[in-house]
Amino acid sequence: MLRVAGSLVTHQVRAYDVLKMLGRDGRPTPLGQAFTEYGRIAKTLHLLAMIDPIDDTHRRGINAQTTVQESRHRLARKVFHGRRGQIYQRYREGQEDQLGALGLVVNAVTLWNTRYLDAAVAELRAKGQLVREEDVARLSPLGHAHINELGRYTFSINATPESLRPLRNPAIED
Repeated sequence: MLRVAGSLVTHQVRAYDVLKMLGRDGRPTPLGQAFTEYGRIAKTLHLLAMIDPIDDTHRRGINAQTTVQESRHRLARKVFHGRRGQIYQRYREGQEDQLGALGLVVNAVTLWNTRYLDAAVAELRAKGQLVREEDVARLSPLGHAHINELGRYTFSINATPESLRPLRNPAIED
């Protein structure tokens, strides 16, 4: 198994050839069966860590990562509202372009939110508010309740990276 992995890493053999070598006539070879059983060990360890009632750190880590990914998907669904969120290009390149544009917009929103979250935390600290690092670590730039996806937007080329709009004071009614 180590020789097969080493051959793949050093490009001595193609992955296609390894797959052919691991199975014959729809059945795994003994080496293919060894790889299958080795994969089952990792899967079993993962499942045991997920159901461990004493130490739930693995389960918490998986749940935290899942929550982050679901937040990103919710943001993408909100941004991708045109044509009811359907990919309408009939050809692969067009679909890739459409998904690439969606990724670019999601990344831009995430950057925007990150910059304003940082500015808000800095302003609170400048005013003498206690902002704990563990609270800052829980902030997510994937929030989207404040985004108006149906509006018109203008962008200034002359804007400097330091120029942010003033932060809204929640004590003052809009």
